Amino acid sequence: MCELLAMSSRRSTQLNFSLQTLADHSGDGSTTRDGWGVAFYQGSDVALFREPKAASDSPLVHFLQSQNLGTTLAISHIRHATRGVLNLSNTQPFLRELGGRMHVFAHNGNLPNIEGAANMAYDRYRPVGATDSEHAFCALLERLHSLWNPASPPPTLQERRSVVAAFAADLCKLGPANFLYADGEVLFAHGHRRIQAATGRIAPPGLFLMSCHCPDPQEPVHASGVTVAPGFQEMVLVASVPLTGEVWRPLDEGELVAVSAGRLVDGTGP
Repeated sequence: MCELLAMSSRRSTQLNFSLQTLADHSGDGSTTRDGWGVAFYQGSDVALFREPKAASDSPLVHFLQSQNLGTTLAISHIRHATRGVLNLSNTQPFLRELGGRMHVFAHNGNLPNIEGAANMAYDRYRPVGATDSEHAFCALLERLHSLWNPASPPPTLQERRSVVAAFAADLCKLGPANFLYADGEVLFAHGHRRIQAATGRIAPPGLFLMSCHCPDPQEPVHASGVTVAPGFQEMVLVASVPLTGEVWRPLDEGELVAVSAGRLVDGTGP
């Protein structure tokens, strides 16, 4: 299955992704991947990098590894294709504008009957590619559309979370529904089920979470495939599998968490 990773920090920090290391860390030991992508937030806009090929073959990955881009919020996805050809339009994360800011979505799982699900319909937002994941993102945006009026203040956390939680509950009925969704201010992470390396079965947990602080302003964080520069103060990492030997909390099946500026702002389930 695909691999997900997200980071939220209190202060803008330099973030280095080794996407190939993340792919190797996925549990099955395979280095074959069908695409990769990473979205770095810069305020309400996003720097998005994607390619429909293995990270190990990409000069762009090597370039990004050398840049140490600064951000307070990032989402990464490594693709194992289950639907749609290997092209850019089927490569995650996906990005759309809503309410004058960019929204980012990445999903891990297989949703075979999403096209026929009435509660996953879309109108204003339409997929560019052919994946079930992008279909799900468009359906989520349809539900969020009325909340995001550019002439009004942003919706409250409770309003956003209510919509995302209802969407997640519906998505779980269709198949594994691990996803990361961000609106530039809040990161939502939903854990469900995924293929477990130890058993080969599809079971929870689908995502893991780690919160950490930076008491030493000179001390960076090194994870498997991720380096965060010192000075971040507070940070939350969410990943498909634990990336360090530290304690990562598995999300319960169907659990939705909200993160903002490196802090859990709403940790209750839907």
